[in-house]
Amino acid sequence: MIGATALGLNRLVVMGIVLTISTAALARADFELRQVQTRLEASQYFLNARVDFNPSEDALEALDNGVPLTVVFHLQIRRTKAWLWEDSLLDLQLRYAVRYKPLSERYEVYRLPGTKGKDFVTRDAAIRALGELRDIALVSQGALEPEQDYELQMKAFLDIEELPLPLRPTAYLKPSWKLSSGWSKWPLTP
Repeated sequence: MIGATALGLNRLVVMGIVLTISTAALARADFELRQVQTRLEASQYFLNARVDFNPSEDALEALDNGVPLTVVFHLQIRRTKAWLWEDSLLDLQLRYAVRYKPLSERYEVYRLPGTKGKDFVTRDAAIRALGELRDIALVSQGALEPEQDYELQMKAFLDIEELPLPLRPTAYLKPSWKLSSGWSKWPLTP
């Protein structure tokens, strides 16, 4: 009898864990690299990208209470199958921020460094605009060896270091603040 009760209890615990993991997966807040396109124009490579940013409830609450959120787009161009110690042809970090301006009841998206940006009436529109990268200059065609294959690597993440100091300890400890797309790769051919 005791064995059957313990077995039933174990099943309940396992089902609870599975349900918790499933719920967490459904409510996942993160970045997703949707569209990444490079083009060659006038001997210069340019990037257009669409990144979907699904902020956590904690991040949205902070934004609505006046805390700017900084997103970093980290771009690298490397030789395909390069050794870890090889230098990248490009190692670029683009920093964008979104903030709420309570007096005008608008959200502003701007590139850092700088403070001048574009205003949006809704939070959703501002967050969508935050993930739009257009005409970002990468490398010149002459910097690439014609017989070599190259790849563009990209990652997007929420920069916790840019949060106000009192909020950082919470952000370090809570998974809902550790938002990142992880690295993705695309071929870049000269």
